[in-house]
Amino acid sequence: MDILLGLLAIIIVLGIGFLMSNDRKNINYTGIGVMLVFQLITTWFVFNTPIGQWIIGTISAGFTNLINYGKEGVAFVLPNVANVGEDGSSANVFFLDVLLIIIFFATILSVLTYLRILPLIIKYIGMFISWITGLPKVESFNAVNSMFFGQSEALLAIKSQFHHLNDNRLYIVSASAMGSVSASIVGAYLGMLPDQFVLVAIPLNMFSALILGSLIAPVKVKKEDDRVDVKDVSGAKSFFEAMGNGALDGGKIALIVAAMLIAFIASLELVNGIIAFFFNGVTLQTILGYVLAPIAFLMGIPGGELVQAGSLMGTKVVTNEFVAMLELQTFIKDASLSDKTIGIVSVFLTSFANFSSIGIIAGTVQGIDPDKGASVSKFGLKLLIGATLGSILSATIAGLFL
Repeated sequence: MDILLGLLAIIIVLGIGFLMSNDRKNINYTGIGVMLVFQLITTWFVFNTPIGQWIIGTISAGFTNLINYGKEGVAFVLPNVANVGEDGSSANVFFLDVLLIIIFFATILSVLTYLRILPLIIKYIGMFISWITGLPKVESFNAVNSMFFGQSEALLAIKSQFHHLNDNRLYIVSASAMGSVSASIVGAYLGMLPDQFVLVAIPLNMFSALILGSLIAPVKVKKEDDRVDVKDVSGAKSFFEAMGNGALDGGKIALIVAAMLIAFIASLELVNGIIAFFFNGVTLQTILGYVLAPIAFLMGIPGGELVQAGSLMGTKVVTNEFVAMLELQTFIKDASLSDKTIGIVSVFLTSFANFSSIGIIAGTVQGIDPDKGASVSKFGLKLLIGATLGSILSATIAGLFL
């Protein structure tokens, strides 16, 4: 029954994407089919084979080692705070194990970019995706790039190609940026959610963003307009400058995340206070839970956990993924949700698909090309709907194998 519901959910998601399409005659059905098969094979391989579980375990162990190295740096700078955190203060644990670890991961990304290791990996994986799907190289490169860098950084990496991008191509690269996550904050996610679900969500969401983007805004590109340039991806002039730039960028990201959490959580409490004034015991999360419960049901969430899952999904869309992840952490600690629900919701949450991302992406594009920035603002809501459908698709596919 769960499999039938999951397949129905996939059909509904793809059907909505088809209805939203602005050029149905040019939809790349072959490429979409190939990507769906890749998603199914990847998820089955990771969840249901010993080799896949070993690979995920090895990657997870690698991230754990990196996180531990990062903690050494944090403990040196803030030894007293680190010791308090080890004694069980949840606020300090979040500050140390989530926010400050972002700085170390951003530094590693910056160094790998300066050494041209990461850009070449991204370029050739993107070329492979372009080859098997028939999608343009820029869109494929950007999708892979978005798995490693933040929304702004991913779009800035293809700024030299922006003059080639019409509105449909602009939609796809923006959808990839919104539907992905940055590797610099994956360490933060791993400190909050089960490792295997976060790690499998990264490739699933990359393909989902391309699938929905290809449905909603199909593209056909001339060969002369389809090239990727990764020569000037790092502005650093030396290894140590790259380290310094990465550390500073990571500090900015950590500060931004902290500021957004303060603003969104406080605003959420304010809204809940207003709602409670009129309807005692009712919260925005509860309302969102009931609204999104039918979608959660189709995704494979067990019947008794639909409202909780729906509330987490809704919280992520109206605030951001960190707020929802903090709430999910509470459910995990209380053991009030099944492993299947935790897995499905974790995959859904592992993306930037929320209202605030519209402004981030539109602002970035505006800085690159004012005219195209205006275009992104116009289809901002459509972009969020597409990215959210992509998260639903990824989570549903994960649920088929849980």
